[in-house]
Amino acid sequence: MMQVVLSAAAVLLSLAVIGVTIRRQGLTLSVCATVAALTAASALEVLDLVVMLDPDRLFEWKRWVLGVESLLPAAWLTYSLTHSRRTATSAVPRLQRFFLAATAAFPLAALLLPPEVFFYSPDFATERVLFLTVHGYYFYLGLLLFAVISLINLEGTYSHASLLERWRIKFDFIGATSYLALLVLYYSQGLLHRSLNMGLLPVRSLILALAAAMMLYSLLARGSGVRIAVSRNMAYKSVVLVAVGLYLVAVGVMGEGLRYFGEGFPKAMAIAALFCMGIALVVILLSETLRRRVRVFIHKNFYRSKYDYQTQWLHFTDLLASARSSDGLMEAILAGYSGVFGMNSGVLFLKSGDDGLFRWAVAREQALAGAFFSSNDPPVRRMADEGWIVNLREANPEEFSGAGEFVRENNVVFLIPLSSGEGLEGIVALGRPVHEGEFYHYEDYDLMKTMARQAASALMNLRLSEELASARELEVMGRVSTFIIHDLKNLVYTLSLTVDNARDHIADAEFQEDMLGTLGNTVNRMKLLIARLRGLPEKQSLCFEEVDLLRLAEESASLAGGRGSISVGGSAVSARVDREEIQKVVVNLVVNALEATEGKGPVAVEVGCGTAPYIRVTDAGCGIPDAFRAHLFSPFRTTKKKGLGIGLYQCRRIVEAHGGRIDVESTPGQGAMFTVWL
Repeated sequence: MMQVVLSAAAVLLSLAVIGVTIRRQGLTLSVCATVAALTAASALEVLDLVVMLDPDRLFEWKRWVLGVESLLPAAWLTYSLTHSRRTATSAVPRLQRFFLAATAAFPLAALLLPPEVFFYSPDFATERVLFLTVHGYYFYLGLLLFAVISLINLEGTYSHASLLERWRIKFDFIGATSYLALLVLYYSQGLLHRSLNMGLLPVRSLILALAAAMMLYSLLARGSGVRIAVSRNMAYKSVVLVAVGLYLVAVGVMGEGLRYFGEGFPKAMAIAALFCMGIALVVILLSETLRRRVRVFIHKNFYRSKYDYQTQWLHFTDLLASARSSDGLMEAILAGYSGVFGMNSGVLFLKSGDDGLFRWAVAREQALAGAFFSSNDPPVRRMADEGWIVNLREANPEEFSGAGEFVRENNVVFLIPLSSGEGLEGIVALGRPVHEGEFYHYEDYDLMKTMARQAASALMNLRLSEELASARELEVMGRVSTFIIHDLKNLVYTLSLTVDNARDHIADAEFQEDMLGTLGNTVNRMKLLIARLRGLPEKQSLCFEEVDLLRLAEESASLAGGRGSISVGGSAVSARVDREEIQKVVVNLVVNALEATEGKGPVAVEVGCGTAPYIRVTDAGCGIPDAFRAHLFSPFRTTKKKGLGIGLYQCRRIVEAHGGRIDVESTPGQGAMFTVWL
């Protein structure tokens, strides 16, 4: 009865994790790997339970058990390579690819060989033990090795995570590693005694239930979507390898010790208790607070310097160098400070305009509440004049005109000035220390100042690069204006010539018809030129309203022309947008699609809602050249002979003003797909 309850709990909790994961993250590679791993574990629980309840059909049920067990290496190895990682096929090391390919041997063995080849049991009904043959020994040895490899991969993911990422995935990590460690224990016991003790199934069911419960807690309470970049040259030194070695030694010691307790000693209960104690120990050891306290204690009592400055500096500069955008750079600055000084949160404030206010630019797990710092605040003046780092455990929050409440509510400890040759450029606010009792002294302040100089230099370089890019855009615009003036001059010349001729031939009916045609064509050309050069509204001038995107798409398709070559489908989705501006975007994308197909189509417009409402325009035209992809949204860059190169630039500006984005997929010669997410 206990086995039934434990198996049912393990399966139900695993299904709950699968359901919540799919609902929150969709069907990505990582999610599919999670589903496969937990499904295999749940199926194994159910089938082994059936074996225990129906021992007379042992080998009939064990064929199915072997089939599920043969899927464990592939499922859990894929899980360990994709879970919480920024996954790319090219980033998987060759050795791991070899391991993935090798997992195919297990299903083949289970499919081609009968269960009797793997084990035998003279009296399974009374003694729930399966004795392993030579084939069975190597089969389960392989399962054991792949469980260890998966553990090493998960450890690599956790060790490469930042402080905040570790906090988010800690229980997810402990849950998965607990189950894999249990498989190592279960199969190593079988290899040690050349037999599988089915009496240990309650232990496996209990650990799977605990693992699924921790994973579910991590999803519901700490969020999901963490993606960690793991180096391809990840070190092979691993705590997991050491732990497995110690475990195998402990198995030998336990086997020797159990001889003194007799056969009546409940081994399953002892192993379950020891394993649960091990999980509790892992939870304690992975506590960032404890790790920070141990680090401070060691540095205080055993080292002359608190920090390894070379390591910290290289790590911080690598973080800054890896940023590919202004937001990425600011997030890297906060991540570097939070990791080095043991802070759970931080905010970067940057100087905005000439009003002397420092407003938030990017935050890391900290409520902002509209806070700002003024250059007239006494602590800010000291930072600007003397480059002081303000320790808010010693300063009065009331000294800040616009950030006193922010400082108190978020337990801000440090304000770090980012200064350049032009003065104070920004302020880094760090709060919620991992170890509340940690003492900070001159070494911390010196390192903070050194990092601040590097961060300020990186921000200034970024700002100068953006200003240079803007200047180049204006230069390009000036050159393009020359061509626009030339086009306008030609249009004016046509109109002027028509007016001159009208003085002599206005009464001629044939001339009147030609004149109207000329005027109509000229007006259309001028309208097209004006439409392409029309300025974009800023975010504050948008007129938001609830709009049916499907109906808007149908109206836009009719405005673009194309008649029967355009199809509109999808579901009715409502979004709060500026109707006129989003219609411009859809019309422009549809016109581009028609031009790519030389007006023949087909062009498909789809409306739906995934992670957000979207409008998707797909064509089967010429596609986008690979060499042009990087310049797709750049102003005045185009592949069209008569294009101005501002259509897609305008579309992106409008969509970004709505807080959305445009995704592009294209294969040269096969077409393109533009998806507007709102």
